[in-house]
Amino acid sequence: MLRRGLFLWLSRVCGVLVLVCCFLSLLYVITCNPHSNDLMLAPRLGVPGSPRGPGVPGVLSGAPLGSQSHENYQAFLQEREEQQRQHISSLKKQIAELKEALQDQVERPKEIQEKTSNSGTDLNEFLRNQLSRAEISSGVRLPNEYAVIPFESFTLQRVYQLETGLTRHPEEKPARKDRRDEINEVVESAVHTLNSHKHTMGDKLSADKVYSMADFIEGLARTEKDKGTLYELTFRGDRKNDFRRLVLFRPFGPLMKVSNEHVATSHTIINIIVPLSQRADKFKQFMHTFREMNFRNFTMIHLKEEFSRGRGLDVGARAWKGGNILLFFCDVDIVFTADFLNSCRLNTQPGKKVFYPILFSQYNPAVIYGGSDHIPPVEQQLVIKKDTGFWRDFGFGMTCQYRSDFINIGGFDVDIKGWGGEDVHLYRKYLHSNLMVIRAPSRGLFHLWHEKHCADELLPEQYKMCMQSKAMNEASHGQLGMLLFRHEIEAHLRRQKQRSAARKA
Repeated sequence: MLRRGLFLWLSRVCGVLVLVCCFLSLLYVITCNPHSNDLMLAPRLGVPGSPRGPGVPGVLSGAPLGSQSHENYQAFLQEREEQQRQHISSLKKQIAELKEALQDQVERPKEIQEKTSNSGTDLNEFLRNQLSRAEISSGVRLPNEYAVIPFESFTLQRVYQLETGLTRHPEEKPARKDRRDEINEVVESAVHTLNSHKHTMGDKLSADKVYSMADFIEGLARTEKDKGTLYELTFRGDRKNDFRRLVLFRPFGPLMKVSNEHVATSHTIINIIVPLSQRADKFKQFMHTFREMNFRNFTMIHLKEEFSRGRGLDVGARAWKGGNILLFFCDVDIVFTADFLNSCRLNTQPGKKVFYPILFSQYNPAVIYGGSDHIPPVEQQLVIKKDTGFWRDFGFGMTCQYRSDFINIGGFDVDIKGWGGEDVHLYRKYLHSNLMVIRAPSRGLFHLWHEKHCADELLPEQYKMCMQSKAMNEASHGQLGMLLFRHEIEAHLRRQKQRSAARKA
């Protein structure tokens, strides 16, 4: 549109300039023609058409003129000749100026076009610079665990987010219109890319499949404030264990396709490593879930030494001798789904990415459901709501990573005894490396509630912190408030009952 407008404007300007040049040329011809002067002098000169006779050109006819008249005539001719010479010079100057203006008008659209092209090049250069600066294809060294920018996970109907506050929910529908539009735009763009990609690239693996919004499974999104938003989208393939993974990046402008790859997970084996010490009841529940998901093979490794979670996980990871394999470090009080295992496969890549999911931690079921007699089976408790639990974003014990990355990074600190500390130590190692750490809420990973004991041997400050942690894991803010004001609520109900009885009387 810009080029067409420029050429149309240029043609009009050129037409006007050509007409002006023609007019000036005609004026030049008329001005330089001597006939008008000759006609004015005809009565005095012997030129044809004079009433004094035909005469001879250049010769005076009639009565002879005096020398004074002849000098006056010569002076007059010289004056007229000088005027004509100045007029011609003026016309030539005007014609030269018009030619220069015409040349400028011809060159200006070219300059505008070059500037437009340069500005487009500059914009593309800026966008590519944003893409290269963002943490997409490789990790960035970070100072500590608080510097990580976590992903949000989402589906078409739900957003799973960390920043809940007191008015938001860990799982909620995207209430704001801009967020709904953002998700729809990204997924629609990905669907269009998938369907156009197979025609342009001759994708034989999915030549007959037409992707739609219904094929979208889950997405991850993370915004770096000074660069842009990264989207990682997963779609169903044409077979059971086949998926399509698209990575899109919005560098504060249009989306840019980063990759479009076919991901097959059917042959990706996961080793689930669980440390265990005196938790027979929880282990029984874990093995029940294990068998429900059609897992059959497992190996028990006995260590006759003081319990150390890091030591147990490290031994389990190094015990595998069948090559590079995907590891899932887990605990006995964790419940996971098959969808989570697929997320584990999709969000890890040897030498590039490790996955640190944020699990949903349950509150005390006895508080949630109003007593121990009303607690439903575990499968029915796996609900993500504000009153059932919270995203455990301060825990780093559950992780998926390839064995080669675990060995190369140095593994766990086996000198740490008991529970806790070893997971943060390993997590910080990855943050200080060039591997990308995928940190996002996982809707298929749950931490089952268990009672927390605060030992009498703890110092007063430690005991206080232990009780605060226990309260945070016990119930939501609102539920704890109901427990705190239980006596006031009961007294209110009694007064209401007495007033109602008085009215009836």
